[in-house]
Amino acid sequence: MRITIVSGARPNFMKIAPICRAIDAAREAGKNISYRIVYTGPQDDTSLDASLFSDLSMRKPDAYLGVTGHNHSQVAASIMLAFERELDGHPAQVVLVVDDMTATMSCSIVAKKRGLKVAHVIAGTRSFDMNMPREVNRTIVDAISDYLHYVGNILIDTIRFNRHRLVQPMWFSSLGLRKGNYLLLTLNRRDLLEKKAVLHSLLQTVIEKAGGMPIVAPLHPYVQKAVKSLEVNATNLHILPPQSYLHFGFLINQARGIVTDSGNIAEEATFLDVPCITLNTYAAHPETWRIGTNELVGENSFALSASLDKLLHGEWKHTTLPDRWDGRTAERIVQTLLNGNNS
Repeated sequence: MRITIVSGARPNFMKIAPICRAIDAAREAGKNISYRIVYTGPQDDTSLDASLFSDLSMRKPDAYLGVTGHNHSQVAASIMLAFERELDGHPAQVVLVVDDMTATMSCSIVAKKRGLKVAHVIAGTRSFDMNMPREVNRTIVDAISDYLHYVGNILIDTIRFNRHRLVQPMWFSSLGLRKGNYLLLTLNRRDLLEKKAVLHSLLQTVIEKAGGMPIVAPLHPYVQKAVKSLEVNATNLHILPPQSYLHFGFLINQARGIVTDSGNIAEEATFLDVPCITLNTYAAHPETWRIGTNELVGENSFALSASLDKLLHGEWKHTTLPDRWDGRTAERIVQTLLNGNNS
C-alpha cells in the first residue's frame, strides 16, 4: 500500500509524525506499506524551522509543492494543479490529509477524482458556521473521504511521545522566569488580529490581571507586527519569536496558565492539566472545555477577566482525560488502512 501524506502548514506535522512512526513500525513488522510526505508550501518556508523534523523524530518532506498565498481560490487551484503533477510522478493508493486547511480540501478533491482512497485525520469536527472557510473545507473533505473512523486524538500521540523530551529554552532564566509563575500567550487568528480595538482590550486585560507576572508571548512576525502597532507597553510582556517544538512544549507544560486562540494548544494543555483560556467561542475538540482544562471566552474582555481571576486564584478545574487520548491513535489509523486495503 502506497500512501501519500499531505501537510499544508507547520502544525500539520505534529499530527503526521506519529503516523509516520506507526507506518515505519508496520513496515518493519512485514506489512506491505510505505509513505511519501508532501508539503504544499515552499521548501524555504520560514515556519519550518531547522529543528522541527528532528524534534518530531520524523524525516523531512519528500516533495514541496511551493504554493503560497492568502486568496483561498488561487491557493486551492495552484495546489490542485501541483498535486496532480505530484501524483503523476509518484502514484499512490491512499491520500491521507489532516485538519481543515485549503490544502486538505484541494488534495482530497484531486485524489478522489483520480479514484484514490482519501483518509481524513481529525474528521468530523464542526463549528456549524459556513462563513468560516475551514468549515467549508472540512465539510467537503468529510463528504468525500473513505476513512472517517473515530480513532482518538492524534495530537496526543505526539505530546505523549515528546513529554519527557521537552527542553527548557536557554533564555528562560535570563528573563527571570520560574516554572509555574508565568502566563503563556499565543495568537494566530488573522480575523482577530484585524479587530484592533478588540485585540487591544484583550491584551490590556491580560496585562492588568497578570499584576506584574511575566507574560511570555512567542509570536509569528505578522502577529508581532499587529501587536506592536497597538503600542501596548508593559515591562512584563515578553514578545518573542516562534519557538522550536520542544521549547514551546516546555513553555506549555510549565506555565501557570495559557491564553490562546489555538485549538491545538488547548488540547495539549488539557492533556498536561494546564489551565487554558481560549479566545474563541468554538473548539474543534469540545472535550477540552467539557472535561478538560480549557475555557472558551470568545473575544469578550469581561469574560477573559473573570477567567483570569479564577485561574490566578488557583480555582481552575482539573482535567479528566478524554476517551482514546492514550497515545495509540496512529497505530489505530494504520491498522484501519491496512484492514481496508484490498490490493
